[in-house]
Amino acid sequence: MPDQIKSKGGAEIKVGDTVETPYRGGTHTFEVDKIITDENEARDEGAKGAVKPPVVVGVDQNEKKVSHKPGTVTDVSKE
Repeated sequence: MPDQIKSKGGAEIKVGDTVETPYRGGTHTFEVDKIITDENEARDEGAKGAVKPPVVVGVDQNEKKVSHKPGTVTDVSKE
């Protein structure tokens, strides 16, 4: 498993970064609360889509828990 988790644009993603991803005609924008790199942790997390690590997890603008693959998000804090 890589030490650095990178966004779609190649920026390193860390907890606390603000990221966004296109989703169903809109976007999910959220602050990264957790980066999951272990399958057992992913299973325990219970966020939809968090079954195959690595994934970034946070709460979006609608107060909904979301998880996305790092390669699908843009790190708006850095890109």
